[in-house]
Amino acid sequence: MKRTNMKRIVLIVCVTLMIFSYQAKAQWAVIDPSNLVQNIQQVVKSSSTLTNMVKNVQETVKIYEQGKEYYEALKSVNDLIKDARKVKLTIEMVSEISDMYITGFNKMVADPNFTVDELAAISEGYARLMEEGGALVAELKNIITGGNGLSMSDKERMDVIDQVYNRMLGCRNLTRYFTQKSISVSFIRAKAKADTDRVLALYGSPSERYW
Repeated sequence: MKRTNMKRIVLIVCVTLMIFSYQAKAQWAVIDPSNLVQNIQQVVKSSSTLTNMVKNVQETVKIYEQGKEYYEALKSVNDLIKDARKVKLTIEMVSEISDMYITGFNKMVADPNFTVDELAAISEGYARLMEEGGALVAELKNIITGGNGLSMSDKERMDVIDQVYNRMLGCRNLTRYFTQKSISVSFIRAKAKADTDRVLALYGSPSERYW
């Protein structure tokens, strides 16, 4: 009997820790785009490349702020939609994608293992991912706050929300994969130069990187 009770206690503790862990990760991420822009300006000398990379950051901030606005707007929509866990999770992923871009790319800009042309290509890759995330946020907003959503039943809205959630999840996972693969290029080059310690100090080990 005591053994059974102990198993129950352990199970409850594990579940509680998982819940707290999820809640900690689900918070809206805070980004620092100004620092990234400053670092880009120090590294990139070509005016056209600099303009494009800074523009990508600015567009990311715009999408990030729109996502945050919609996140707050959830308080004013009907209970069925407001209480839908996937609505909240979908919008939270916008901040996660933004954070992976701003934080990860900021480290890449400071990494001599990447050329300026490579950084420009990586920047464009992030821009496309952010564009996809922004389009999904706009679609979600249209569903939960009016527009085309007015002609839908609650079930139809929930079905579309599920679809948007799955597409956003795919976008988030692709952003994570893109970040990891980009960083792996630096690790390979650092290993060839016996310089892995510096790269590990910059990005952290795989277990330390949240992405």
